[in-house]
Amino acid sequence: MINVEMLSTGDEVLHGQIVDTNAAWLADYLFSQGLAMCRRSTVGDALASLVAALHERSRHADVLIVNGGLGPTRDDLSAQAAALALGQPLVENGEWLARMTRYFAERGRTMAPSNRKQALLPAGSEMLDNPVGTACGFVIGLNGCLIFFTPGVPSEFKVMVEQQILPRLRERFSLPEPPLCLRLTTFGRGESDLAQRLDALALPADVVLGYRASAPVIELKLTGPAAQRDAMMPVWQAIKREVGDSLLFEGTQGLAAAVAQRLAMRGASLAVSEQFCNGLLSWELCDGGVALARSEVLPAEAETLAQCMQYAACYVAQTSADIVLRVAAAPDESFNFALVSAGRGQGVRVRFGFSNRARRIQQDTCVVMALSLLHRWLDDEPLDNQYGWVRILEHVAMG
Repeated sequence: MINVEMLSTGDEVLHGQIVDTNAAWLADYLFSQGLAMCRRSTVGDALASLVAALHERSRHADVLIVNGGLGPTRDDLSAQAAALALGQPLVENGEWLARMTRYFAERGRTMAPSNRKQALLPAGSEMLDNPVGTACGFVIGLNGCLIFFTPGVPSEFKVMVEQQILPRLRERFSLPEPPLCLRLTTFGRGESDLAQRLDALALPADVVLGYRASAPVIELKLTGPAAQRDAMMPVWQAIKREVGDSLLFEGTQGLAAAVAQRLAMRGASLAVSEQFCNGLLSWELCDGGVALARSEVLPAEAETLAQCMQYAACYVAQTSADIVLRVAAAPDESFNFALVSAGRGQGVRVRFGFSNRARRIQQDTCVVMALSLLHRWLDDEPLDNQYGWVRILEHVAMG
């Protein structure tokens, strides 16, 4: 096993002023490559603390990926800390200085003197290319540990990991085979409810069933050695049977992307009318690749399901879209969802199994419900399934 660790730097990360998305992405990416991260830690913008962290973690890790602190400002201290830890001076890397100068010139800008700092690397280090930014990375060896220094900008960090770091790890180490990770996302069932039914399943050796709750959905992951695929598949089918109507989608594609594929297969256009979600539904659809024929965002005002259906039918005529999806608040803390096309339509009024959640969570829940109903509509499945904490109060169909 290769002991891989990550050290995130920066006061803004340490103090919780920004979310460390790089750490989450790296852990997931390395896991998909067969490298489970052993430890993650964070240190602020203090030179002595950085040097101490490099010495400490390099004595435990085979590979340490340091993220952040390579910018041009005074609080960017990673290169200086690495030099002090090595007992080496910082030297100017002429190749990177020329690259930076050219980078700014191609954009019609003059490089600020402070940017020269980004070309100062510890003597004896190896430069890591950054094709999308001005902060090159570098790699050193300390206490038998291979330490990679990377920029904090996510787009730059990810490219460097994929193009510079992973190839070097493959050259230096014999990496294990990536695990098999089967994923599905559920809606309408609680984590404890799912666990009560699924934890009784007998799992093959070295196979783990995991849960990740992120309101309003729960992701299930069945992970194990690739060699256990044949033994894992019957368990996976049993999991899907138990999940039943709560299944939103398999894999990591996302529900909006699945909707986009089905709309494209049908050659159908979609218009959206949101009366409660503040544009979140349209954003989610567009982000998943749906080219909306039209969308509108209206203030929340309680209406009946019949009124919601009538509005959607009128909107079909106004927009000439093949399908209209409308979401609206209803009386008594319930919500209306209507799907209408020329000659037919279905609508449901639902109440979710919570009433004390923040408004944004209620909006996110409505978005997931709307996408789930649209997905079922496009698959010609019924919309009035009762399951979990999603309670269908009323269902109407026309045409």
